[in-house]
Amino acid sequence: MTEIIHTKNLVKDYSLGKVKVRALNGIDLTIGAGEFVAIMGPSGSGKSTLMHIIGCLDSPSEGEYSLDGVEVAQMEKNELAVIRNRKIGFVFQSFNLLPHLNILKNVELPLMYAGIGLKERNLKARQIIESVGLSDRIKHKPAELSGGQRQRVAIARAIVNDPAILLADEPTGNLDSQAGGDILEIFTKLHEAGHTVIIVTHDKAVAGRADRIIRIMDGKIENGNIAG
Repeated sequence: MTEIIHTKNLVKDYSLGKVKVRALNGIDLTIGAGEFVAIMGPSGSGKSTLMHIIGCLDSPSEGEYSLDGVEVAQMEKNELAVIRNRKIGFVFQSFNLLPHLNILKNVELPLMYAGIGLKERNLKARQIIESVGLSDRIKHKPAELSGGQRQRVAIARAIVNDPAILLADEPTGNLDSQAGGDILEIFTKLHEAGHTVIIVTHDKAVAGRADRIIRIMDGKIENGNIAG
């Protein structure tokens, strides 16, 4: 299996006044292309910090991080922004859709940032929206949709650029059990289609859908080879 994520001795320190807090303490992690992985840990364990670094939203204080063959640990913020747009699709608990844009325009955004022309991005966005079952809601704005529908839009936006990894942070946290189950089915189908899916969660039922569970405790990997 080809490596898509590889970290070595990843460390992240934060300063709180004169106190230095170590959020990550030597993370060695490898995730293969096409894997479905869940990252679990209690509050304060470091799982959110790890997600931010994997997603190129933050940089480590020390260590190495290679994403899809590119060393990104020491990149500047503008370089990380380019990597995020090209390599990573994000799905958040709170959806993070732009309320003043309709569904089509929300899904088109990553393509626009990537410099794709209007006609091409319009066609591709429509195809992706149809794939998540929302072609009849294409002109609606987020406030006119249910929570489950909004998360489907968020997934469509995340995958429209064909990213190397799909990174989801508590993607069912704001949904009822039926809508949450439907969202997990979409992630499962994306994984079966060859996508690399990484879900950060505290929910054992959500993590159970993954092929592998990585448990974080006190900034370290407690166990990274638990079958889902």
